[in-house]
Amino acid sequence: MKRPRDLAALGGCMEADFVEQRQQAHLLIDALPEKKLSAIHSLLEVLVEPLSRSLALAPVEEEGLTPETMAALNRAGSALDCGESVPHEEILREFGL
Repeated sequence: MKRPRDLAALGGCMEADFVEQRQQAHLLIDALPEKKLSAIHSLLEVLVEPLSRSLALAPVEEEGLTPETMAALNRAGSALDCGESVPHEEILREFGL
């Protein structure tokens, strides 16, 4: 693997095979000043897991429960308390899964 002092020799050639590209990326990351490392880290996170990153940074939106939703939740809780539940396997069968 090339050392950071060999960066100039890399040029802009990114048409190398996958392994060489990965080595070049590691070399470039190793040569970064510490101040820029967090920016690259964030960028790499987005590239690897774009949805997870977006969800993690998204603001929490809380909606109030409507009276109808509260009533449905109360009915469901009461049904569970009385042992009136449907097994998961039965639900899956009902939906053909």
